[in-house]
Amino acid sequence: MLSLLKHAYDLFLTTHDFNMQIAELNKTATQIRRDIVRMVHQCKSGHPGGSLGCTDFLTALYFEIMKVDTDFKMDGKNEDLFFLSNGHISPLFYSVLARRGFFDVKELGTFRHINSRLQGHPTTHEGLPGIRIASGSLGQGISVAIGAALAKKMDGDDKLVYCLTGDGELQEGQIWEALIFAAAKKVDNLIVTVDWNNAQIDGSTQQVCDLGDLKAKFLAFGFEVLEMNGNVMDDVVFTLTEAQLKAKKGKPIAILMHTQMGFGVDFMMGTHKWHGSAPNDEQLAKAMAQLEETLGDY
Repeated sequence: MLSLLKHAYDLFLTTHDFNMQIAELNKTATQIRRDIVRMVHQCKSGHPGGSLGCTDFLTALYFEIMKVDTDFKMDGKNEDLFFLSNGHISPLFYSVLARRGFFDVKELGTFRHINSRLQGHPTTHEGLPGIRIASGSLGQGISVAIGAALAKKMDGDDKLVYCLTGDGELQEGQIWEALIFAAAKKVDNLIVTVDWNNAQIDGSTQQVCDLGDLKAKFLAFGFEVLEMNGNVMDDVVFTLTEAQLKAKKGKPIAILMHTQMGFGVDFMMGTHKWHGSAPNDEQLAKAMAQLEETLGDY
């Protein structure tokens, strides 16, 4: 089945419609990256590095892969669900939700303001459409996603549940408890993606607490494992489509997503220093020169 899919995918790459589709997703991703840098700059606080690195993934997920309803309902019945575990990349999540139509794009200008619905980490009590859990403390998103996935099974809901987690976040013990449970209970409507950029706030993951062979670990924990380049849009779309086809066959799915922190802005790429630093005025201008305004700024 998957070999046939790969053959079809190779043929599809040459078609006008597919190339147009990828071009549109890339345009959207570029604007979202522009939003991220501007949001973090204006409040002089935030996390641009991981946000920029995961932009292609979340753009593909919300604009191509998932079946979502922008008329937001907290129960999420009969639609695909996404849970952001590494909540510090909220600028990305907010921009994607706004650009997808969950709330007015102009609200992005309130990021991290007092009494704004767009706080530094997503929260639920402000009632922001698209946000189902508060994700400030790391390590908890997969557990919540498993609960949602099991609820869908109990309700006879055939839609999927997606979760994004950071690689440094995998140093949390709760992650591995959740993975054991997901495999043991055959939560096969769950797709977990790891942002494997090898960087966290204090340095490389190898220096802080080496994660070892992640693929071998996820396989040993009973997951079906895929890998992709998270900064190449067509690879992201193909791999997420492949994950959908592998779902509901007895095993939860893990996608190891290789990204570069700060992708799209040359001076932010490949360094942990932009994990939680805001650009100054000069750096903002440099970044904006590299990111074309494609959908209109907020």
